[in-house]
Amino acid sequence: MEITSKQRAKLKNIAAGTPAIFQIGKNGLTDELIKQLDAAIEAREIIKINVLESAPEDKNVLAHEIADRTGSLVVQVIGQKIVLYRQNKNPKKRVVEIND
Repeated sequence: MEITSKQRAKLKNIAAGTPAIFQIGKNGLTDELIKQLDAAIEAREIIKINVLESAPEDKNVLAHEIADRTGSLVVQVIGQKIVLYRQNKNPKKRVVEIND
C-alpha cells in the first residue's frame, strides 16, 4: 500500500492524539502479540505502540517486522513510539478516512 505525503501527514496528526495501546518489552515480538496487533489494526486502522528500552531489537527493525507480518504500513517511528496503519478491507467498517 502506498500513501501520499499529504495522507501520511494526516495519519501522523491523527496518531498524535492517540494513546499507545501496546508495549513491546523484553519478550519482543511473539506470535500472540502479532495476532493481537493484527486484530487491533483491523478494528482501529491506526495504532500506536510503545517500545520499551528492554526490547531485544531496535524500534525501526520492530516497526518494519510488525508491518510485514500484519500487512500494515509504518506511518512513523518517533521517540520510542511506532505508528502503524492499515485500511480496513470493508468500507463500512473504516474508521480513518485518508482520501484527499
